[in-house]
Amino acid sequence: QVQLVESGGGLVQPGGSLRLSCTASGSMFSIGGMGWYRQAPGKERELVATMPSDGSTNYSDSMKGRFTISRDNAKKTVYLQMNSLKPEDTAVYYCTMGIRRYEMSSWVSYWGKGTLVTVSS
Repeated sequence: QVQLVESGGGLVQPGGSLRLSCTASGSMFSIGGMGWYRQAPGKERELVATMPSDGSTNYSDSMKGRFTISRDNAKKTVYLQMNSLKPEDTAVYYCTMGIRRYEMSSWVSYWGKGTLVTVSS
């Protein structure tokens, strides 16, 4: 069974920084794209950043210049460095990975359970 587990969330003051991590575990053949989404209270889940297997990156406009996504394939981990945090960044942050469990299987998107980030003074 594949599992994604996020860590690194918490309470931070406006202007502060946090680094989120998400690690995949379980039996798998390969990992493709990785990404982060977030869901604020009362709002729909939205894209934060994605990183396909070729290392390119894609960010939501409101996060460009403040957030940085990176990955360590050997560790099966994706990171999200968040700087200059604002109260409106408060949300549950979810990671996602496209994973093939076996060589001939299809790609399946897996999701973590989320980690809460609260930006408040």
